[in-house]
Amino acid sequence: MLLIERLKHTSFSDAEQALVSYLIDYPEDLQDMTTQKIADLTHTNPTSLIRVAKKMGFKGWLDLKEAYLEEWQYLNSHFTAIDANLPYEQTDHLISIAHKINTLQQNTLQDTLSLIDSKDLEHAQKLLLNADEIKVFASKTNALIAQDFVTKMRRINKKVTISSTYDYSTYEAFNSGNRNCALIISYTGEDDSFIKCMDILKKQGASIVSLTSIGDNPIATHSDCSLKITTREKLYSKIGNFTSTTSVIYLLNLLYSIVFTADYEMNLNHLIQIGRSSDTRKTTIDIIKE
Repeated sequence: MLLIERLKHTSFSDAEQALVSYLIDYPEDLQDMTTQKIADLTHTNPTSLIRVAKKMGFKGWLDLKEAYLEEWQYLNSHFTAIDANLPYEQTDHLISIAHKINTLQQNTLQDTLSLIDSKDLEHAQKLLLNADEIKVFASKTNALIAQDFVTKMRRINKKVTISSTYDYSTYEAFNSGNRNCALIISYTGEDDSFIKCMDILKKQGASIVSLTSIGDNPIATHSDCSLKITTREKLYSKIGNFTSTTSVIYLLNLLYSIVFTADYEMNLNHLIQIGRSSDTRKTTIDIIKE
């Protein structure tokens, strides 16, 4: 759940609620405001800020303020000119739809990149490289997308499998150990079947990398490392999974690349050697000829 949603649904005292209402209505004013200034504007005491922060699970007001502003800035960036759920209208000309989908794709990539932290990326690389086997847990569209990731990883001699059937996923979790790394893909981060798998994976000693939406969700919270999918789409009130699909593809390509680059020359030479001996495709187009 997003922090702003938690603020809206948490029970506060009257004084605390006055403060919370101000946070929700005027987030853009918080950056340079002191606790005393906020207290004066909301006719509360500075200690109310601390109490609100504690109720939200933060050590103090500054931690809550930083997390809240970071979330607000994310939600108000990149997608200001186009709706991720309804990016075009019925009356749009075909070329106009083409331009809008192009803009949507570019916005999605920038949006996903903005959510990446270098330390998380380094941690993900370490977990993937240290694993004897990587097991992907995904369902429906994400499972189809992940097949390409599995293929690319196996081409550089990395043992990667995918489990897309819920019952079978449980078996895969039980058949894991401390030399396995699970890669869990869940847009909501609240999939009960994968949460069950995570509990099993933890007991078996496997490490977990997850791709989930932003906000506080159980899959991200209990992963060893979590990367964020762009979070703009509703579950079903939309034309298509344009942004989430693009974001997941980007993140999987990124994970493949950080594994590839750990032994760049060897992996590249390996792919070229295999291609020379097995790729029989013909082309008359000079730009793609070998």
